[in-house]
Amino acid sequence: MSSTFTGDETAPFFGFLGAAAALVFSCMGAAYGTAKSGVGVASMGVMRPELVMKSIVPVVMAGVLGIYGLIIAVIISTGINPKAKPYYLFDGYAHLSSGLACGLAGLSAGMAIGIVGDAGVRANAQQPKLFVGMILILIFAEALALYGLIVGIILSSRAGQSRAE
Repeated sequence: MSSTFTGDETAPFFGFLGAAAALVFSCMGAAYGTAKSGVGVASMGVMRPELVMKSIVPVVMAGVLGIYGLIIAVIISTGINPKAKPYYLFDGYAHLSSGLACGLAGLSAGMAIGIVGDAGVRANAQQPKLFVGMILILIFAEALALYGLIVGIILSSRAGQSRAE
């Protein structure tokens, strides 16, 4: 039983690990951001129920983070088809780094959105002039995940360029 092992048989493992990392870490960030800012909305809603719908913005922004991870996971998983064309370790590592870039950026953005959203909606209940400032901070926190998505797309596009075919 002789088979030539080039190390590329394990490459899809790293690719699928990247897809899983993108989705799992981004969803962890989305869940944390939703939960943390949701607690702030619930707490604020007791004092000022008329501001609940206006204060739901951080929850929505946190939910978008999961979509970023889903996009990268789909891009990666559609790029893994060793039967159609060779899938080398370079490709697996490119997909792994793509998933980690997007997933960890989504996780950190979710943490930032959760903390800012919690404190921001509570502060907005006491001082309505803080709303615009809170939204700006949330936008900058969301941009961190967007940077991870962009880098993830760029890294994922590098897969398949390892060898001239």
